[in-house]
Amino acid sequence: MEATATSYKLIKRVKSTKFSIDELHYYNLSLQIGVRDFQVNIVDTRNSNCLLLEDYILASVRSNTELVDILSQIVENHHVLSAGFWKSVKVVIKNSKFSLVPSSMFVKEALVDYLRINTAFDEATEEAVYYKNIRSTSVCVFAVNKELLSWVHSQYQKSELGILHQSVALIEGVMNEQEQYPKNSVYLYIDRFKLHIITVKGKDLQYYNQFTIRQFSDYIKYIMLVMNGLNFSQKSTNVVLWGYIGKQSPHYDEFYKYIKNISFGNRAEFLKFNYMFDEVQDHHFFDLYSSYLCE
Repeated sequence: MEATATSYKLIKRVKSTKFSIDELHYYNLSLQIGVRDFQVNIVDTRNSNCLLLEDYILASVRSNTELVDILSQIVENHHVLSAGFWKSVKVVIKNSKFSLVPSSMFVKEALVDYLRINTAFDEATEEAVYYKNIRSTSVCVFAVNKELLSWVHSQYQKSELGILHQSVALIEGVMNEQEQYPKNSVYLYIDRFKLHIITVKGKDLQYYNQFTIRQFSDYIKYIMLVMNGLNFSQKSTNVVLWGYIGKQSPHYDEFYKYIKNISFGNRAEFLKFNYMFDEVQDHHFFDLYSSYLCE
């Protein structure tokens, strides 16, 4: 399929007046790639200023070849994404093909075995990649399509490149920000058609998983399942919510019926935002922002 302008739609764009095309070599570029969406974030590494945020919806694709075609079209038509001289580039993969392994049990030669515990893995079309979490004693092993991975490497071969999984960014973000919230809180991230649940015990990750959402009742079902399994009280546990949900939405009201101590998470404190970003709700794009924390 040849990508066209109708293959994607830019639905959010915020650009700081401090952005300079001549200073890309100081900037970190984060690209977050899903099956139906794509996000961009650019941060000045000298002062952690957020300079550009973009959110795209992608057309339905039938193959990774079509996905790469659409991403190529976005990059080619973009005023800076095709540049090669970034200080660093982080690519965040959004998929369900991952396993979290305790660091003490991790063996690099067993990546495929770890993946096959939780998901199907095709060695012909996929590559097993891993990332050692900085703030927790866990290693994320995840699958990336080889065609997509090859495109990323060819696009940004002149920059320091890191390949991450969405779970990594969320875990790093939560563990970095957890001191803002009551001890033993439950952290939720609502993505498009996905629910991510994270808990931290002491200074280490206690629980992470993601769930596919087909109807609104699935949110409550999975939240209650996890909270009951970890012996969290529905009435007294503090629950922090980030993601694609409005503060005035009926969905938030439904959450509140079941979870009395639920509140929206704050904007990432490890980044700086000027007034242009006031139009973006504080609890949106937490996964994208958190990729900045990953090495």
